[in-house]
Amino acid sequence: MKKFRKVLDGLTTSSPGGTIGSPSCGSAAGTPTTAPTPKEIDVQETLVSENFQLCKTVRHGFPYQPTALAFDPVQKILAVGSRTGGVRILGRPGVDCYCQHESGAAVLQLQFLINEGALVTACADDTLHLWNLRQRRPAILHSLKFNRERVTFCHLPFQSKWLYVGTERGNTHMVNIESFILSGYVIMWNKAIELSTKTHPGPVVHLSDSPKDEGKLLIGFESGTVVQWDLRCKKADFRIYYDEAIHSVSWHHEGKQFMCSHSDGSLTMWNLRNTTKPFQVTFPHGKIQRDGRKESCKPILKVEYKTSRSSEPFIVFSGGLSYDKAGRRPTLTIMHGKAITVLEMDYPIVEFMVLCETPYNNEVQEPSAVVVLLEKDLIVVDLTQSNFPVFENPYPMDIHESPVTCTAYFADCPPDIIPILYSIGAKHKKTGYSQKEWPISGGTWTLGSHTYPEIIITGHADGSIKFWDASAITLQMLYKLKTSKVFEKPKPGEGRAADLVEEDPFAVQMVSWCPQSRIFCVVGISAHVILYRFSKYDANTQIVCLDVRLQCESDDVITPSENENNPCFPEPGSHSPQPQHPASPSSGTPEGIKDSIPCLKVKDRVVRVPPGYQAELVIQLLWVDGEPPQQITTLDINSAYGLLAFGNCNGLAIVDYLQKTILLCMSTLDLYGAADPYQRLTRSPRRNRQSTSEVCMRGLSNFYSDSKKRIRTSYQSLTELSDNQQSIDMERSKSPTSVQYPTSLHNDPRVLPEPVASLRASHCSPVFYLLDNDHVNGHCTSPTSQPLAGKPRVPMGPEGPRLTRRGPGRPPFRKAQSAACMEISLPVSHTEGYASRRAMLQQFHGVTMYSHDEHHITSPYCWSERESRENSFSRSRSSSVSSIDRDTKEAITTLQFGESYGRKSDALPTPCLWVGTSLGVVVLIPMSIPTDQEERMEEPVTIGPSGMVLMLKGSVLRFGFLDCMGAVIQSPYETWRDLNAPEDPDRPRRRKLVHFSPSSSQDACGDGHLAVVCSERQAKVFLMPSQSCLFVHNITESSFVLRADVVSVCNSVCLACFCANGHIMTLSLPSLRPLMDVNYLPLTDMRIARTFCFTNGGQALYLSSPTEIQRITYSQEMCDNLQEMLGELFTPIETPEAQNRGFLKGFFGGNANTFDREELFGEAAAGKASRSLAQHIPGQGGMEGMKVAAGGAVGDLARARIALDERGQRLGELEERTALMMTSAETFSKHAHELMLKCKDKKWYQF
Repeated sequence: MKKFRKVLDGLTTSSPGGTIGSPSCGSAAGTPTTAPTPKEIDVQETLVSENFQLCKTVRHGFPYQPTALAFDPVQKILAVGSRTGGVRILGRPGVDCYCQHESGAAVLQLQFLINEGALVTACADDTLHLWNLRQRRPAILHSLKFNRERVTFCHLPFQSKWLYVGTERGNTHMVNIESFILSGYVIMWNKAIELSTKTHPGPVVHLSDSPKDEGKLLIGFESGTVVQWDLRCKKADFRIYYDEAIHSVSWHHEGKQFMCSHSDGSLTMWNLRNTTKPFQVTFPHGKIQRDGRKESCKPILKVEYKTSRSSEPFIVFSGGLSYDKAGRRPTLTIMHGKAITVLEMDYPIVEFMVLCETPYNNEVQEPSAVVVLLEKDLIVVDLTQSNFPVFENPYPMDIHESPVTCTAYFADCPPDIIPILYSIGAKHKKTGYSQKEWPISGGTWTLGSHTYPEIIITGHADGSIKFWDASAITLQMLYKLKTSKVFEKPKPGEGRAADLVEEDPFAVQMVSWCPQSRIFCVVGISAHVILYRFSKYDANTQIVCLDVRLQCESDDVITPSENENNPCFPEPGSHSPQPQHPASPSSGTPEGIKDSIPCLKVKDRVVRVPPGYQAELVIQLLWVDGEPPQQITTLDINSAYGLLAFGNCNGLAIVDYLQKTILLCMSTLDLYGAADPYQRLTRSPRRNRQSTSEVCMRGLSNFYSDSKKRIRTSYQSLTELSDNQQSIDMERSKSPTSVQYPTSLHNDPRVLPEPVASLRASHCSPVFYLLDNDHVNGHCTSPTSQPLAGKPRVPMGPEGPRLTRRGPGRPPFRKAQSAACMEISLPVSHTEGYASRRAMLQQFHGVTMYSHDEHHITSPYCWSERESRENSFSRSRSSSVSSIDRDTKEAITTLQFGESYGRKSDALPTPCLWVGTSLGVVVLIPMSIPTDQEERMEEPVTIGPSGMVLMLKGSVLRFGFLDCMGAVIQSPYETWRDLNAPEDPDRPRRRKLVHFSPSSSQDACGDGHLAVVCSERQAKVFLMPSQSCLFVHNITESSFVLRADVVSVCNSVCLACFCANGHIMTLSLPSLRPLMDVNYLPLTDMRIARTFCFTNGGQALYLSSPTEIQRITYSQEMCDNLQEMLGELFTPIETPEAQNRGFLKGFFGGNANTFDREELFGEAAAGKASRSLAQHIPGQGGMEGMKVAAGGAVGDLARARIALDERGQRLGELEERTALMMTSAETFSKHAHELMLKCKDKKWYQF
């Protein structure tokens, strides 16, 4: 509990730059404030550093790049290994655990210690690991690193303490599971094969013990050699040599025969009575051709041979199709008697496993299902039904059904929203699934006490939106929305717009959702916004479409007639950053260049929409003079105001979605009015754009392909399932000093005579900014600027790259030299695959920013040699902001509606829009909105920029509002009402608004509120309406903030930030005192940066791979409760007893039950293995599971609790053994007493 008191009289803080023309934080254009200002504020902050701790909670989705599969038939849990060293362990819904090998080596094979609560993993770095699954967070107990041989196959017999390990050299080693020490017993490859064999048999590809006798080990070599090794006698019983390479072997449960799969697509059956040749060879998919020869087939990679009491055996295998059938999908074949069923899969098969009722390999198997692990899916096939239906997967394995392009996370949602979304989504579920229960049902999971409604929203490349129930650290699909249904399908060959959006035209760029009003907005990659309303009833509706021209072109010549004929905006007070042209595609444009057309065509007919989210309004940005619209960078919606605002690098637009009108459309520069914070120097306007066909065709030579590249770059890194980041054009990452401009001299284009025409000064005046250059090959450097994605590459001549500018030569893009925009050299490990910060940021922001002239490469003007030297990287490192290059478009980076004070003189809060830009400028736009419902639908909303300007370092990322007591002020909203519900004459539907006024809870403090503004370099807290800067904190000097949010934690609020260098930080509010700073996640790819988001309750998430969502918490309270929320992987279950084999089978079936591996492989009999062969590495044991609560008294308690649990388990086992010994002693005493009574009266000669 700490009290902060600040005297506010005359307290001002200078701007970050402190340069000429830059207003201070505490001043703005306008008259001094006359509103009452509190002399001091008292905020008691309750958050301290002990309230924060960072840890991972749970991972959702399909394991990325899977490699291995294992199943415990007693515990009924499934394990999946991946190429990146991850292991996912799945049980019943809610039981989902993720483990990661520190080495990151690919997992080659998994082996459960059946019903023992342990798992063995074999990795590509030739290391074996033993995982303890008897704790909620598994940990490695032992590791064994092979130094001289590569591990290729492992086999652990049921209830055995010895693991068989095959190697690439063909040797077989034995590892003790309890001590993880190598035995001296080794089966060398040259002993296994005949001495007369001249070739090496190849790596070991199979190991299994005979069901008939555990003392017989079957070894399969890649070359086609199979050896049965007698472990007791240390010799081979038989050897099989086959011409084709072996991929897998499977035993019949009686141990008298086995089946092999081969590289030629054949299956061979071998009988132990005669091993000279197979007694059966089949080509399941190889047909006999007309010439009598069989078709050549693909390899059968795996086969499983399972018997059943009530029917014919099941033979399940993958592969084996004939080569001549090109384009066929991967298949899984099920042979049951004479019936052959081929199941086609959507993705290649990685591994499959038949699930059986018994863990004993010498009993009838009774297969019930097949688990098939595909490259991008996990399916389970029901073998008990003749049509082999699949089970409905209860896990969220289809997150990546279409690549994820954006995410949103909402904690503590209204409790009624989840059941409603589930009921609507359940109507569209697929049918035809198996009616049986999901067979992977192990573990236990209970709903914890610390749960509240949470929803995750994912946007996808195909335009779909998925709502997920994320309550209680689980994930369940609720509802799916397809935004593509709003548009007509683009047809190839319909012109430029169709060519531009040929691939993924509906990809979702960002979403905005108001859970209270259930209004939902989607921003698409094709520069469109769709507004949805929720309804429980279906309806016939026609979607309203608004077109917006948001293309800033200040250098064009504008005639009065063009301005008068503007048909786009019906509002008399609307502004436009782009000179308006008639909507006809051919009028006012050179030969056939289409103008004023959107990228997509909205359905213009009445359509029937089902219950759920129904589209009401579509807003599209238009092409302007052959230039595609810039992508939207930010959006905010407020249901109480009925307004929607969005912006891009050209300007800002505000839409009244109740009246379906455009209220405001202006450039960022015009928002400042007289309060422009930068010094601007005028220049002559550019000459008229040439209208000859020669210039037109010359500029359009590379138009179509590059336009498509620009509009798709924003999510390209997210849509590809490959993590390969090396595809970035290396020219982007060249050093600024390596840029060589053409050496031909020319006059400065800024002083060339040009025809001067009348200009509309109230909009885009012909000005540009002067500043030291901060660019690389014409690419912007601000993290919120738009990259030059898709820029056509110019051939490099002897004189260097030519400038891609048309008309008079333009300087390359330049950036404001605030401290936030300086060149940042991240460590190589933090920017893997990105040779410069700029190239990384271009991938991150995914918003195309380019000069309107970048396609016209035949510029007659070029820069002088002196100019090229000035354009190199030779600027000062000061944080001054003197002026800015006009060609650097100031992007709108964040928007926030709320009740605030638009001017210093305001005595009462009014609806306002806070606007943040990429140059660190904050602009307030007050609005006047009619309060009466009838007037609101008829009277216009008036908007007038106030000219109030605040300054920060770097691009503005987030706004937040607090009252003078430090509590969050929520934005007003409208409660949900179903517009399609039947009318009730007694209860007419009226808008019900909920307002949170800044002055409602501060009678003691007077009027006013606190505004929290966070940029990519610093955070500031302002007092409104005086605009005084109370607190300022420089978040980072060596990096920049990617995500920031004002969130609630432990009944208080803080500012959470995620930086590009991987640090996650929290700052107290309002004092901006650092509370936590953890180097959590080095930024190695843009997927994390694009999808990272914070939410209330101390939680966050990001897309850890193209198929998985990783959730984390930075709250100590949740870390403490995490053990309770996670599921238990291990459940004490009695191992099923083996079937009674009967006297005759036991007598003639060998002495398998008397085989003692310890006697053969133990140190006493086999000796010690060579120390140089393998190295034993002790694991962390159970300590790994306590990392969640590793600090302070909480950690000690957690450790004590886990130790107590383990001690209780040991005491339980001791008690069981004691009871068994007591029973045995009593039996012995009883027999001894009976014997004593029997012999008591006998004489000595009777014995």
